[in-house]
Amino acid sequence: MHRRHLVVFARAPMRGAVKSRLATDIGKDAALAFYRRALHDIIWRLGRDPRWQTWLAVTPDSAARQVALWPRVPGLRVVPQGEGDLGARMAAPLHGLPPGPVVIVGSDIPELAPSHVKQAFDELGRHDMVFGPASDGGYWLVGAQRRPVPHGLFANVRWSSEYALADTRAGLPQSNRVALLDPLDDVDDGAAFAAWQKRRRLLQTQ
Repeated sequence: MHRRHLVVFARAPMRGAVKSRLATDIGKDAALAFYRRALHDIIWRLGRDPRWQTWLAVTPDSAARQVALWPRVPGLRVVPQGEGDLGARMAAPLHGLPPGPVVIVGSDIPELAPSHVKQAFDELGRHDMVFGPASDGGYWLVGAQRRPVPHGLFANVRWSSEYALADTRAGLPQSNRVALLDPLDDVDDGAAFAAWQKRRRLLQTQ
């Protein structure tokens, strides 16, 4: 069987370079602290799992050589995202990684767990594509069985809008079988940050 591949997209965790909308609401230092913690936790939870090979795809490309920026997890492979817009960079691992199903996630979803990734790969045993919808119309996960990947899959997507998931699905062949996971949300602004903190406190008291 081909190896499963998990790709985590990340920005170099530097002040002013991450979570710009969140930084507007809670400040650059607090936004950076949140992002660093979220990135570390996601890589630590997902990157050690032997059920898949984890790749950390980073931007800017030069940050792939700055080992001190990234969590040190055995087996984690840090690679540059490459050039182009988000769609082009997301398409790159779907076409360029070794054979096997690929799942792509972000690095700012605090509640992302190995169980979500496992479910996505399980769905790819029965479907061509899998998405993890977000409440704002985007998605927190996309996965492909890669037999083959539709060309131009992300070419006409209105990113950071309520249409991102619908636009991506519109680019799929009608014959593609698509699975949807339960919704999750990233933390993009102050309201989402406050909601996440509330959920975290509730879990800590249970």
